[in-house]
Amino acid sequence: MIVRDVMTEEVVTVRPDASIQQIARLMRDEDIGSVPVVEDDWLIGIVTDRDIVVRGLADAQSLEQVDARAVMSGRTLYCFADQDVDEVLVNMGDLQVRRMPVVDRDKRLVGVVSIGDLSGGAPPDKAGESLSRISAPASH
Repeated sequence: MIVRDVMTEEVVTVRPDASIQQIARLMRDEDIGSVPVVEDDWLIGIVTDRDIVVRGLADAQSLEQVDARAVMSGRTLYCFADQDVDEVLVNMGDLQVRRMPVVDRDKRLVGVVSIGDLSGGAPPDKAGESLSRISAPASH
């Protein structure tokens, strides 16, 4: 099974000039903890609730002046729509992430996939192993 078979195609996104206040409201209203940042369908970053707090609120003088580009994660993790579910589960476990943007081979955003989505398409032992690695404390 491949990621395209289990991913969510409807993705809430923001533009790089969206203020962190707009993004925080969107996260609240949609009950989500991360939002992909896109420009002309290209994934250029991701903003998490933690990014807003650590990079946005900690040093901001005015929330309206801090935008997605200023706080988005520098390293954007993603997977490809045609990747094997088992491979992505292992990667998510290794990277300790619970959800990941999905791109096509031209790197255009086409969806988002969560550990829950993937676990339905993988053997229970593989899904459980990945989830326990995601939940384990990070080693630095």
